[in-house]
Amino acid sequence: MRLRSNLAPSAPSPVARLAKVDLNLLVILRELLRERSVTRAAERVALTQPAASAALARLRRHFNDELLVRSRGGYTLSPLARQLVEHVERACAAAERVFELESDFHPATTTREFTVLMADYTVAVLGQTLARHLSQVAPRARLHLRVVRPALALEAPDVIRRLDGIVAPPMDSLMLAHVRRLELFRDRWVCVASRANRLLGDGPVELERLADFAWVVPYLPDPGAPATAPLPQQLALLGIQPQTAVRVDSYLAVPYMVAGTDRIAFVQARLAERLADALGLRVLDCALRPLEIIEMLWWCEDHDGDPAHAWFRRTLLEVSAGL
Repeated sequence: MRLRSNLAPSAPSPVARLAKVDLNLLVILRELLRERSVTRAAERVALTQPAASAALARLRRHFNDELLVRSRGGYTLSPLARQLVEHVERACAAAERVFELESDFHPATTTREFTVLMADYTVAVLGQTLARHLSQVAPRARLHLRVVRPALALEAPDVIRRLDGIVAPPMDSLMLAHVRRLELFRDRWVCVASRANRLLGDGPVELERLADFAWVVPYLPDPGAPATAPLPQQLALLGIQPQTAVRVDSYLAVPYMVAGTDRIAFVQARLAERLADALGLRVLDCALRPLEIIEMLWWCEDHDGDPAHAWFRRTLLEVSAGL
């Protein structure tokens, strides 16, 4: 005789539910959400387009949602898909960290990819030395350099969990309990102008005159939007309201926009040293107090137990010390 239970069957545990999911779908889901294109997503993960289409069909059944909604000229994300973006990015980043951990790390044999976010100016200062060092010490390691966007101050608290680090000056948005930091190197802002500038004399330029010139300003926000990049903030502290002739989301482009014109700009001294002679620029004596720049490496505490990450941090510090 079988005893009947009045108890309802228990719900599957989270582990049991996860065990039934094909985690390979997570990778293709990330690329589908990023690319909003089955063809491009398939290329990113080295699948055929029919295989990617089949994966999308399975994902749609799992979530009971279209995810990618066909629209004029392509696909858009459904409301649920937009909610999934950040969760999927975090899950993939965590999975990558798990499978990249090496209990006995050896730079000479590692194939680990290190992802760092930095400004193009920092790439100009550190990039060549870092690339040479990695090619000699860790020839099979891979490096993914992502260039800073204007919205870094807003995005940094989220994206830092998915990166090996961010190289940037101190910013309030990164002063968080789970974020570590160390100083890499220092620099300062200098004012540059073309040697052919017709509006400048040979002597020092008074601070009050700077506002009379046409300026090239990097990362200048739209009117009414707050300034999140350091240079517009520095100009505001100096009481300078520049007549902006060129604004550009790049530091490296600034000297090129000054060369051969009557414009002026603030650029980092290390960048000015590299490009001044080639572009016919001169550094102006503007009787300014030193405008110091402190470049720091920021990383999430999640990496503290990773010997590969610890090695990479030491590498960045050694390369910076060589400046």
